[in-house]
Amino acid sequence: MTDLFPLLAEHDHEQVSCWYEPSSGYRGIIAIHDTTLGPAMGGTRFWSYASDREALIDALRLSRSMTYKAAVAGLNLGGGKSVIIGDNKTTRREAIFRAHGRHIESLGGRYITAEDVGTGPADMEFIRAETQHVTGLMGKSGDPSPVTAYGVYRGIKACAKHRYGSDGLSGKTVTVQGCGHVGYFLCKLLFEEGAKLIVTDIDPQRVKAVVQDFRASAVAPDQIYGQPADIFAPCALGAVINDETLKQLKVDIIAGGANNQLAEDRHGVQVEEQGMVYAPDYVINGGGLINVNAELHGWSLERARNKAGEIYDTILRVFEIATEERIPSYQAADRLAQHRIAAIAKVRQNFV
Repeated sequence: MTDLFPLLAEHDHEQVSCWYEPSSGYRGIIAIHDTTLGPAMGGTRFWSYASDREALIDALRLSRSMTYKAAVAGLNLGGGKSVIIGDNKTTRREAIFRAHGRHIESLGGRYITAEDVGTGPADMEFIRAETQHVTGLMGKSGDPSPVTAYGVYRGIKACAKHRYGSDGLSGKTVTVQGCGHVGYFLCKLLFEEGAKLIVTDIDPQRVKAVVQDFRASAVAPDQIYGQPADIFAPCALGAVINDETLKQLKVDIIAGGANNQLAEDRHGVQVEEQGMVYAPDYVINGGGLINVNAELHGWSLERARNKAGEIYDTILRVFEIATEERIPSYQAADRLAQHRIAAIAKVRQNFV
């Protein structure tokens, strides 16, 4: 791969490690973006990539976003990510994940992993047999969804404060795309405050539960974008803010728990040109990482929830930076992360 080092240099990655273990067929890449704030944290993604280059780019992109997510959340963690190339439906998991654990252990604590797409708590237990640098274990921090949803809820309230001058959501109409764990708990919080819910999901059973429990109205997945509402909360797929959906959206605010909501950066500009407020995804959905940090440091659930609640102030700070520097909110979030990393880097240099 002749363009390996230019790819690393593009976003100032510190290190990329590639391992192959022939007996299990393990092929893994671990990308460490930045460890200024602490050890690199990021989940392990198990996926059938079309090429090794595609796998590498995914690891690089995701590890950078983890650096920024940890920085804006005020956590003492850096950003990393690992990918395992292969079929995540395989039942021959122990050898693969123990090989991955040895890969992680070889990095000497610079990288800590957790579950991600294609992996789960049982896989983390296999990794734990080879290294201590893993979270998301059975019986530990548990389902991060309630904490993530609470952070998204607080972020939505901050957006309402910014747009309407009041963070009250009673009487507001919220369209929620995705009724999985995070979407369900978010709907619960919104319902309890008196918001009107319009929801969708590709799984009819998930929709049925939200409709029954929170008096929501349901629409087909492709109809959610065109619903007149105050707030759109994407909590499922990425890249949902794109050329097609921006033609349909009739909302004041886009704020939800999904990752990588902007199909391209230019859509972050277009959102604001259309008069909508956008909460950068890695800021508003930082509760999941906060939950992992709670496991690392033995925090109580209450402390994790309170920390996620601080997303309210962080979102407002992002909007302040956007206004001051006359830049879109997605760029302002990056600035906030970069400012914290640069400030801590100077402090650390003083004590070398």
